[in-house]
Amino acid sequence: MTSAVSLIEFYRRTVRQLDAILDGWFLGLFARLVFLAVLVPYYLNSALTKFDGPLSIADSAYYQIALPAVDAAGGDVSAVSFFPWGLMVFLGSYGEIIFPLLLVAGLFTRIAALGMIGFIIVQSLTDILVHNVDATTIGALFDRFPDSVILDQRLLWIFPLVYLAVKGAGLFSLDKLLCTIWTRRYSAHEKSGRLSPTA
Repeated sequence: MTSAVSLIEFYRRTVRQLDAILDGWFLGLFARLVFLAVLVPYYLNSALTKFDGPLSIADSAYYQIALPAVDAAGGDVSAVSFFPWGLMVFLGSYGEIIFPLLLVAGLFTRIAALGMIGFIIVQSLTDILVHNVDATTIGALFDRFPDSVILDQRLLWIFPLVYLAVKGAGLFSLDKLLCTIWTRRYSAHEKSGRLSPTA
């Protein structure tokens, strides 16, 4: 009995120490590294197909994002209305570059993670509703096949993003650096009386 109690106490002590060591930095950094290793190359390569130059969105972006509008315009991308289709193409094309870079840097992480979650949802709906992917590609949850492109893979893609949206990037991020700078400046201003109500 004594040895069992000692073993449980050793386990509890080890877990508490591990929690203390990893708290505030490990999971945020790990989620960003997973995103960098698995999804950043995919999204940046995909984004490059949507541009003719740094500020010039290619016709291919309209075919990828707004195919129904292009079809309705007889294949003439210039005839596609800006609202809502052109705006969707603009936001989607730039979002596919900006959100991943912000996440890797840990800058405005919660907003970028929410934006990326929204992007993946819209991407998945576009694949289903516009590009008419088959049922095998869509897949199903709670079945014995874990390899469908949309419901299985993209749900796993979203998981580290949900963590980042809820908890932030952690200690090793530009968010933390900016927060530290802001806190120091705010404290200095508060001490000097510049932010006091009577100042």
